[in-house]
Formats: sequence, structure tokens, C-alpha cells
Amino acid sequence: MASSNIAVQTAASELHPVPLTLEGLSVLHQMFRFRWAEWRKVGPSRQQEVAREALAMLTGPEEAGQSAVYSMLGHKGDLMLVHFRNSFDELNAAELALSRIELQDYLEPTHSYVSVIELGLYDSSVKLFRQLSERGVAPFSDEWNRQLEETMERQRQAMRSRLYPKIPDSRYLCFYPMDRKRGEDKNWYTLPIDERQRQMEEHGMVGRRYAGKVQQIITGSIGFDDWEWGVDLFAADPLIFKKLIYEMRFDEVSAVYAAFGQFFLGVRCPVQKLGEWLGIGS
Repeated sequence: MASSNIAVQTAASELHPVPLTLEGLSVLHQMFRFRWAEWRKVGPSRQQEVAREALAMLTGPEEAGQSAVYSMLGHKGDLMLVHFRNSFDELNAAELALSRIELQDYLEPTHSYVSVIELGLYDSSVKLFRQLSERGVAPFSDEWNRQLEETMERQRQAMRSRLYPKIPDSRYLCFYPMDRKRGEDKNWYTLPIDERQRQMEEHGMVGRRYAGKVQQIITGSIGFDDWEWGVDLFAADPLIFKKLIYEMRFDEVSAVYAAFGQFFLGVRCPVQKLGEWLGIGS
């Protein structure tokens, strides 16, 4: 029995370590401090012109992409803009478009984050890698690559709505970046893939208990920004963020292997009401 267990553990440790991922929309978060002192020097009619120009820029045709505006809480900024686009080129175009309107004269960048919507396929990866290993299919061979692409294409079709979502209309947004630890003591990336899959499944079970109360969008940023992932949480009640994140801190994957960056909290400001946020007419 002992030798059998050792054989199973050895086979598991020899599975390909990198889980498959699916990528969807490209995402840009922009945080700004607003130059209120300068803005108050502008006459009412000119303020209205600036607001109309910004409204036109932020409400382009749906096929051009989505942008949402949030009024931030705390000292980290006043406005947060979130852009969903089909590519990084389109994100760059959105960033340039904002830079070219007059409202930009009153915006001081404080932070930004670039990423892409990502779905990690731990379950599918472990099952597929085990099947291919048992069949003796060599990693990165033609057969290996064909099987992976077939699996990913099926998943892309099944998960399309999650890869290309609408920005939720929820009143509150909590955004934060995070890493998996890679230190000398604890290193997520040296764990066997089936152990990582087990921990992620346990982690996901907590999130599923909050279904209907919070919508989560995970973005990957390895190679794009300073952290490995970004997390957007959308909800009608901001206390849900505290309860969900606190409960998840007790998961093994978070308690042992997670590191978190700054948290940014925003209240949705419908683009059509940007003038009210700017104080025009008040």
C-alpha cells in the first residue's frame, strides 16, 4: 500500500506544472486626483463644455468598448476609470482619447493597472494532463498541443460570457492586485499542480457562497504590471467586500500563499451624471 501511494504521489508530481488559462477582454484601471482648485476658477459655461466633451468620449458606441466611472473613497484618488476593450491597442486608444480632451487638464494620475480577463482551468488541466500522461503523450508533442487546443477551444465557447462580460452596474467596486508567494519559505509555484488545484477548489467554494451578492472578475497581469493578478469585486453593499475577503483569508491558499497590494474602493458614477460629480449647476 505504501509503495502504491508513493507511485501515485510521484505521478502527480510529474504532471505538467503550468495550468491552462483562457484570456478575454483587455482591462485598464486609471486612478486620478482631481484638481478642484483649478476647476473652481473655470466659468460655468466653460465647465459645461468640458463635461459635454468628456461625456462624448466616455459614451462612444458599444462596439468601441466599455468605460465606467467611479468616485473614489479615501486619499488614493478622486476618480477611477475602468475600461474594457478587445485588445491592448484599443486600451491605448482609450487612454490617448482621454489625454486629448480638456478634462485631462484637471486630472492628476495617481495609479493605474493593466491586465486581461483570465480564467484559470485548474480542474480541466489536471484531468487532461493526467490522461495524456497515462497514454504516454509527451509534453509539447504534436498530439499534446492538439489535445490542449481542443480542450481550450471547448472551454472558450463555454466560458465566452465570462471572458467578455459587461461592466456590472453595481453601485460599489473594490479593486486590488495580488500575488502568489514565491519566497524561500513558501513558494506557490513549487507545489504540484494537483495540490494547487485542490487549494483553488477550496478557495472557490467560499466565493460561490456569495453568488448573487457579489460579482467577481479576475484579470491576469503577469508580464503586464507589477502584480500577478487583479481582482474586481462589484456589489450593491460594500460590506460584502469585507465579509468575502475576510472569510477567504482563512483559506489555505490565501493564508499561506497570498500577498495583496493596495485596495481601491469606488462608488459608481453614471457617465451621464459626471456633470453632477463635477459640481456643475450646484
